[in-house]
Amino acid sequence: MKNFSMKPGLPALVVTAALVLSVTACSPAGNASTSNPSGDAGAAGTGVPALEVNQAAVDLLPESIKASKVLRVAIPTNEPPTQFYREGTQEMTGTNPDVARLIGEALGVKVDIQVANFDSIIPGLAANRYDMTVSSMTPTEKRMEVLDFVDYLQIGSGIAVPKGNPGGIKDENALCGKKVGFLTGSYQLTVNVPSYDEACAAAGKDAIQRNEFQDTRQAISALTSGRLDTVLADSPILDYAASQNPQIEVARTFDFAPVGVGVPKESGLVKSVSAALDAVIKSESYVKVLGKYGLESSAITDARVNFAQ
Repeated sequence: MKNFSMKPGLPALVVTAALVLSVTACSPAGNASTSNPSGDAGAAGTGVPALEVNQAAVDLLPESIKASKVLRVAIPTNEPPTQFYREGTQEMTGTNPDVARLIGEALGVKVDIQVANFDSIIPGLAANRYDMTVSSMTPTEKRMEVLDFVDYLQIGSGIAVPKGNPGGIKDENALCGKKVGFLTGSYQLTVNVPSYDEACAAAGKDAIQRNEFQDTRQAISALTSGRLDTVLADSPILDYAASQNPQIEVARTFDFAPVGVGVPKESGLVKSVSAALDAVIKSESYVKVLGKYGLESSAITDARVNFAQ
């Protein structure tokens, strides 16, 4: 499994996100931006070649999407470098919005970005508010009861601690009894923590004290103010936060695994999205998008369908 770390010199586009966090922290969830139609160079950002329409993937689209020529895509709230607002705008950029736009280019449709809290995305897909999500969502057996997934990236989990690691938290085995911050609905909270708590109980130690937040930035704020001992979240977000905030560091990154684009099982979208992603991950545009955010090592070579973690 690939080792992942943020580059010491972060790309300028990512660094600018730090300048807008205070402006966007209270931005409401909702429509953020709509990409240009396929074929309009720069839909995924400056310096990213536009993808040609993949007719084989287009032919697999459900008739409703062929007619509307729009994909409504749920993206989580502002958490660089995976998703954040472009400086001075309400336009979402980052790896997830940019990959969504590449999928749209391959399918010849517009991508309508809808910003939502992470734990509301699956219910929103079930209620037909969105057509798909590109949200660093790990395919699990539970999630695959209602969604089909197509892999598009590989990321890990990370443990963030105060600078100098005064609590000596070096790995997940040291979390018993600690006040730990999590993104509500995250893989770390719903999959990792139950198994960690079992290990804590077997060792005669206290369970993890769970503290849930609607975005990881809120958890990091609680960490720096002394309300938490640590934060357990996606490694790209924590690596970026540590590069911008001298009060925290990442003690460990681990559990690297693919994340997938999610579509409702009854939508008929999985075949077309799979074909589109096959084209995306083989393209120069995919490499360029990941490179913009220092995530080159997160690239995958196989857009697997419904590969549970």
